[in-house]
Amino acid sequence: MLHFLWIALIGFAAGLIARALHPGKDNLGFIMTGVLGVAGSFAATYLGQVLGLYKEGENAGFIMSVIGAVVLLVVYGLVAKKKEGDGGGASN
Repeated sequence: MLHFLWIALIGFAAGLIARALHPGKDNLGFIMTGVLGVAGSFAATYLGQVLGLYKEGENAGFIMSVIGAVVLLVVYGLVAKKKEGDGGGASN
């Protein structure tokens, strides 16, 4: 249980740093930035375990968590931009 709490705390800080490092304007609030940071930290942890970088139960490092958060911010930006560009309606 403490393992997940530690990943979440590191991820929240990583999300804030990733937001500062990520170029461009994102319309994300403080909470969504933290959520993407936590998701990036979890993704970095489990991807690192799958790739053999970390042992079972070992957390991703802070730098890897920031990288995971930046990747998720980029993906989020691409998805949000695509939704914005669709417009949602038919044009004549």
